[in-house]
Amino acid sequence: MNFHERSTQAEYFDELDRPAAETDIAFRELDRLNRFFRFHHPFLSRLPGWLGREKCRRLNILDVGAGTGLLGLQLADWARRQGWEWRFTNLDANPRPLNARPGETNVVGSALELPFADGSFDLVVASQMTHHLTNAEIVTHWREAWRVSNDAVFICDLHRNAGLYTLLWLTTLLLGTERTVREDALISVRRGFQRGEWLDLAAQAGLPGAEVWHYYGTRLVLQARKQGH
Repeated sequence: MNFHERSTQAEYFDELDRPAAETDIAFRELDRLNRFFRFHHPFLSRLPGWLGREKCRRLNILDVGAGTGLLGLQLADWARRQGWEWRFTNLDANPRPLNARPGETNVVGSALELPFADGSFDLVVASQMTHHLTNAEIVTHWREAWRVSNDAVFICDLHRNAGLYTLLWLTTLLLGTERTVREDALISVRRGFQRGEWLDLAAQAGLPGAEVWHYYGTRLVLQARKQGH
């Protein structure tokens, strides 16, 4: 199997007109996998040291491609235990998963044309959403994230490699993950990224001083801050 280039194979999660019952099952399974793999950990392990604990006391955060809003729920919960207030706005192109948490601030919209004014948020994040886009769309997505942030952007997605592919193949098999979610998980790795690719895309998007780093060989993280912070 070739991991040198990104796959363009579509995922079931890309189908916005999928039947409601299937969509609900898929997002429940996805949340189960994300909890298992602690997908929130790159954020809570890096953000306080990077942004500074004083800045972290109160953050207004946009989660792009939020799905059910699980990331915001976990991070806001963790921040509360530190005595901090992290308020999340969950944005997704699919309204169905957003309905899972009706009490939250949920917005249906596109990552390529964010329905917010410039500088509306302290921090814009996205977790494992970026691989659903083409490279040209990623440049637009990151420009939009940069536009609506008044301080920082923090993006996390899958590192394309055979080791992660094998790990997901085995884990989803042992967990009995629903078939379409299991297939999507493996496609997602092949649609993932190498570090150099993200550095090139960050330069195209005009993110000055962007850093890209590996998270335990399974994910890539991009972080960038605006001048004066």
